[in-house]
Amino acid sequence: MTFQVQLTKDAARDLKEIWDYISHHDGPARASQVVDRIETAFQRLSEYPQRGSYPKELLDIGVRDYREILVKPHRIIYRVIGHTVYVLIMADGRRDMQTLLQRRLLQA
Repeated sequence: MTFQVQLTKDAARDLKEIWDYISHHDGPARASQVVDRIETAFQRLSEYPQRGSYPKELLDIGVRDYREILVKPHRIIYRVIGHTVYVLIMADGRRDMQTLLQRRLLQA
């Protein structure tokens, strides 16, 4: 069974910001390579959405509604509902993920 992968508005903005940042610092070709790797990860999610692990910051507080995969150094946070994978956050894993996850997922 194939799942549909949908990016939320926040996740789409995250992806654009990732491309913009890498393009500015390393050039458009490198930015396109990274985005291609992320899009490949989306394809894998459409086939095996349960393969991701629980984000440790959420697991520590007992939340198991969200999963994550890594496209280093980026973390892709998503939720599976029915036959749809909703990508919610794409962020550099070196950020303060605790605050980001609380602000974007738990206060929504």
